[in-house]
Amino acid sequence: MGLMTALRALERATRPYDPEFVAAMERRWAELPQSARTPAQVIGRHAVGCEGTHGVFPRCNLKCTPCYHSRDANAVRVDGPHTREQVAAQMDLLRRLRGPRAHAQLIGGEVSLLPPDDHAAALAIMHEHGREPMSFTHGDFDYDYLVRLALGPDGRRRFGRLSFAAHFDRFMYGRRGIERPPSEKALNPYRRRFADMFARLRREHGVRSFLAHNMTVTPGNLDEVADVIRDCHAMGFGMFSFQPAAFVGDERRWKGDYREATPDAVWAQIERGAGTRLDHDVFHNGDVRCNRTAYGFYAGERWFPFLDGDDPRDVAVRDAFFRRFGKVNFTGTPPALLAARVLRVAARHPATITTALGWLTRTTRRVGIGRLLRNRLRVRPVTFVMHQFMDAEDVAPAWELMRRGERSKDPRLRETQERLAACHYAMAHPEDGTLVPACVQHAVLDPGENAALRTLLPIVEVRDRTTRPEPPTSGDNEEK
Repeated sequence: MGLMTALRALERATRPYDPEFVAAMERRWAELPQSARTPAQVIGRHAVGCEGTHGVFPRCNLKCTPCYHSRDANAVRVDGPHTREQVAAQMDLLRRLRGPRAHAQLIGGEVSLLPPDDHAAALAIMHEHGREPMSFTHGDFDYDYLVRLALGPDGRRRFGRLSFAAHFDRFMYGRRGIERPPSEKALNPYRRRFADMFARLRREHGVRSFLAHNMTVTPGNLDEVADVIRDCHAMGFGMFSFQPAAFVGDERRWKGDYREATPDAVWAQIERGAGTRLDHDVFHNGDVRCNRTAYGFYAGERWFPFLDGDDPRDVAVRDAFFRRFGKVNFTGTPPALLAARVLRVAARHPATITTALGWLTRTTRRVGIGRLLRNRLRVRPVTFVMHQFMDAEDVAPAWELMRRGERSKDPRLRETQERLAACHYAMAHPEDGTLVPACVQHAVLDPGENAALRTLLPIVEVRDRTTRPEPPTSGDNEEK
């Protein structure tokens, strides 16, 4: 390859904006209802939203109250070929309708019930379709499973990084060693054990990870949320996500009045745990009635936001980011290539350098030089998220009206329609070429889908669980 040819190839590779990605952003913005087109909106300005799989492995080996799974989910056999086939078809549709890059969740039932090779194959398929995959789990698997997922039969790394979201809360029943957790604190050794497996994986095999902690919140554990954050923020999780329980899924598992755990009450507990106010209006991901997000970092034991929503200069930084870098594709881009693209934008718009330096100076002052030095200039990015799913009794009629192109006259259903139209989280249906919001999937479509899967993939054997790990030991484990 000649020098000029190489230079032209480098120039093409480092172009900041991918026309296909830009077009996907523009489509997403046009799809948003007017209520979601806020200055803080991320969808259509820096991301297309999040994506998830469905019907690929609905079975789980824990019993949780509440749970969004339908009645038939646990009567469906886990089948590797079915999973690979369905993941490929769903990712293909997402690639065509949502553009070349997005975050996607490998989710359904319990992902670790998939044999490691099938799990790895599903992740590889998602990567091939430009998706950055995250596996959803209850975390009750052993280190050997993780190694067999991360490494191929030849001992070589299959992935440079793995992303996992682990769901822990006291109303998940059946976890080995702590069948019915008496408190959230009793689960802390299990949370730590999960995070420690990934730290070990990096030490021994060089595979990096991103870990998210998920927790369903009901009136029964609402007042324990703050302690979960205080106790676990330094374990290695980069995100803490909380979901107020909704009346969706298997109605046999609806216990109590979930509505007492309101979004405001849950967010207040998250703020208590973080030890500071969390401004969820700096960035919006879809409809704020569905999602609240606060991006920031820990310096030692204190959490600080990346941007202070009360400082107009920081709000200007956000606006400048959307304007200059919003359509730069960050997801899945190698760091060196991303740096080159960012530098090209900065060279074209030198004012961005001044803006960035001003932000860095202000943030350093907020944290304090002393605190930074005491922590050896190390900070830990940690994002706080709350997702509010909607009740099935609202979603079903609202979705039916939307399918007919009708806007409800009922204020409650009209709000539901607005939230569905702005949904941050989509699932693909290759059979008819449509994308649906996750609330629609779980409230309307899962029951029929899982009933059909029960016939297609009936359970013919009971899986051997003897390879699951020994439970951690700790004084916090009160279950004997």
